[in-house]
Amino acid sequence: MNLLLSTQRTTDLTAAVYSATREVSRMSLRVAEDDSRIQIHLPADNIHWEMLDKSKFFFLGAGLFSGVSAMLYPVVVLKTRQQVLLKDTPCFKMASSILRHEGFRGLYRGFGTSLMGTIPARALYMGALEMTKSNLSYTAVKLGLSEVKAAAIANTAAGLSAAMVAQLVWTPVDVVSQRLMIQGGKGANMRSLSSVMYNGGFDAFSKIIQKDGVRGLYKGFGISILTYAPSNAVWWGSYSMAHRWIWGGVLSHTGVGGGLTSDSAAVVAVQGLSATIASGFSALVTMPLDTIKTRVQVLDGEGGNRRAFVTQSVRDLVKEGGLSGCYRGLGPRWASMSISATTMITTYESLKRMCTN
Repeated sequence: MNLLLSTQRTTDLTAAVYSATREVSRMSLRVAEDDSRIQIHLPADNIHWEMLDKSKFFFLGAGLFSGVSAMLYPVVVLKTRQQVLLKDTPCFKMASSILRHEGFRGLYRGFGTSLMGTIPARALYMGALEMTKSNLSYTAVKLGLSEVKAAAIANTAAGLSAAMVAQLVWTPVDVVSQRLMIQGGKGANMRSLSSVMYNGGFDAFSKIIQKDGVRGLYKGFGISILTYAPSNAVWWGSYSMAHRWIWGGVLSHTGVGGGLTSDSAAVVAVQGLSATIASGFSALVTMPLDTIKTRVQVLDGEGGNRRAFVTQSVRDLVKEGGLSGCYRGLGPRWASMSISATTMITTYESLKRMCTN
């Protein structure tokens, strides 16, 4: 009976995620249709894939995004640890516990592995994102859709495809780096995770391969797609619409904007605010699946019944904290996504301008 209830809860969570995703998409398209009557020119919206110097784009992108990842990594460690705790623990209390028992390096466990995987994953992500966005936007306009609606559809589809392609690299990186993140937790009421200790990323990689084969590196791949694909689709669709709404408000209230350059302070501020709003939507919609994904990838990692991982993770979460247990780590994740998105999008738009032929 408990197994049936847990399975039903998993189904309900997944259904809720997709229902929310569809609703956000419908809202975005309805507003896009209304906005299509107004000509709003976005300063940073005119750089397309074919205009970029590809080698410069990927080389500079790897450096810039690696720096951003390094800055935000401790927040990711806190979020991951919160998601595997037996009891909910405040973020600041956990951070002080890590610093007291493990030192500052405890906040950067698994960072080397994450960085090595992030570079090729980010390259795949950016390539798929820009190619899909440019091609689909052009095709949609040719089919007679308004520029605004075409942009909303193109951004949503680009986020979806980019996330799915990047997961081919990101999932193994997540599996290894997250297991390193949770090693060494002493004072945070951590679950007993594994009898195996890893001496860095290469050691973890080889031990996972020896024990579970390549499948071990792709533990949680399906639920990662269910988490990140709608998350990215919602984020890019919401960002596109928020960017247009805010920029339209700036133009209507100030009567200026046509003369602003794409690197002006006002444009950067609008991009940052749009990214924060989009992150709020995305974090709320996909948080339950992200929590389940994290547990599937790190709990009982060496062996066990794979088929029962998702169901067992949901059962444990509900037993430990009710439905709110699925939102454990929401604070750090929301903060991480908001700060990351704001920094990433302003960096990303600057990167595109720097790499224009």
